[in-house]
Amino acid sequence: MHIPIKDRSSYLKGLLVVAKKDNELHEREKDIIREIAKSLGFSPTFYEYTIKNLLSNEYINDDPIIFSDKMIAKSFIIDGLRMAKSDNKLDDNEISWLRDTTLANGMDTKWFEQKLKETKSSPRLLEGTEFALYNLI
Repeated sequence: MHIPIKDRSSYLKGLLVVAKKDNELHEREKDIIREIAKSLGFSPTFYEYTIKNLLSNEYINDDPIIFSDKMIAKSFIIDGLRMAKSDNKLDDNEISWLRDTTLANGMDTKWFEQKLKETKSSPRLLEGTEFALYNLI
């Protein structure tokens, strides 16, 4: 599937918002951002600078992100949940923002709650490099 440039930017921005929601940036979150940013075609210079300044960047708007395609939105929500869990805790601010993004994309809250439940119950969700994005590119 071809992912439009706007959706690629939104995907990365959304992950940055999730990472910032708990006011902490863990190494695993940085790794996830790097891996997905690289897969989306962003330059290392750009994403390393963004990661370095993420917590102090007050200009990252945290309105829910709307994607051009529900498949991209679903992929993003799944990867966002995985990233939220990567520090071994799911912060309420992260979950609330992902839920709002689900609704903004016209998706069913039951679908989101099921994905949240799956994320919570999976002890080693991020072993290896299994991101939902990879099913799209």
